[in-house]
Amino acid sequence: MKTKNLILILLSVFMSVALQNCTENNEPTVNSEDILPSKFSVNIPDAISRNNTKKLKSADADSLSGGEIYENLNTFIWIGEAAADITESIITAIKVYKINKPMTLSYEGDDDHRTKNLVVVENSAFEGTTWQYELTVTDAESEGNADGGKAMQVFWNNSPVKGIAILKPYNMNRLDTENGEDAIYRIDYSEAGEHGYEASMIVSIAGLPVDASADMYAISSLKMFVGKNGDIIDVYGNSNHPNAKFFTDDTGFDWAFVASGTESTDIGVAEVGLPPNTLDETSRVVLLEDYSVKNVFLDQITRWFIETYGIAPDSTSLAGYLHNADAPGFFDTEGFVQGGTSPGSEYDELVSSIQSLIPYNPKNINELEINFK
Repeated sequence: MKTKNLILILLSVFMSVALQNCTENNEPTVNSEDILPSKFSVNIPDAISRNNTKKLKSADADSLSGGEIYENLNTFIWIGEAAADITESIITAIKVYKINKPMTLSYEGDDDHRTKNLVVVENSAFEGTTWQYELTVTDAESEGNADGGKAMQVFWNNSPVKGIAILKPYNMNRLDTENGEDAIYRIDYSEAGEHGYEASMIVSIAGLPVDASADMYAISSLKMFVGKNGDIIDVYGNSNHPNAKFFTDDTGFDWAFVASGTESTDIGVAEVGLPPNTLDETSRVVLLEDYSVKNVFLDQITRWFIETYGIAPDSTSLAGYLHNADAPGFFDTEGFVQGGTSPGSEYDELVSSIQSLIPYNPKNINELEINFK
């Protein structure tokens, strides 16, 4: 998918600019303790974050497979994992230079060979919070532009660990223009017990260019929350697909979802809705039940059938075709297991967990903006 390609490119970009060619203007003390946080992500169980292929094909040719139904969900959650990997790879790269106090340095980007400036300051105010530290990387030649040439900003506290990372690939590597000049993403991470979780992160991406001719289901923006309590990982969020179409000419859908998984046993449960991407709604019932995958597909297929053949489809045959769309969906390490009915008691806690989770408002994700300080 286009979105997976984007994240792979982002990861490549930030790993390739691991500050290999730094020229330090303010030499830090080598033996001082690094001030950067040691962790900036929440791991997500593979059962709900990977497109496993073993169960993508339907056992019955007359039914829609669970793999097809949940493919975008797996991809979307995978994006959160990749974004977390990017953030931690940045921190790891910067740690090489033992950033232990406010400082300034410059380096040459490995890919675009443009000068990048890096500045660390203390006591930085951003979004109503005064952070212990702020780290900003800019493309030197672009600092006069409207975005200040900003490639990355990280704000963080160390006790407890909490922070925000904002990244713009175009300013990090000017040669990488495949995903446009405006693509930007952000990770909010906290170990401060916010939202009722011992650790949590929010992954947001906006400004992705959408080419309907290349990918009808291309994502223009997305937002996902991940929270960890003990062995349970809860996930909820939305991806925005402005050109998406299914069986009718209706265009523009939001992939709204909630999911829970376990780290130890690597199983998961998910519920998905497909509301219009301009819908201004926050109700869980509306987003996940009224606009459930099954309800949307039933409506779309019925209208298409009537328009094409002049009669309604056989209800029994249609129900059979969509039986894998029964909510919720159940997953293990090999992918989709079944829909609707639990495979066993080991899923009970996860089924209970997703009942309190609610996706974001589709309209807000459709209009999502991310800005640097």
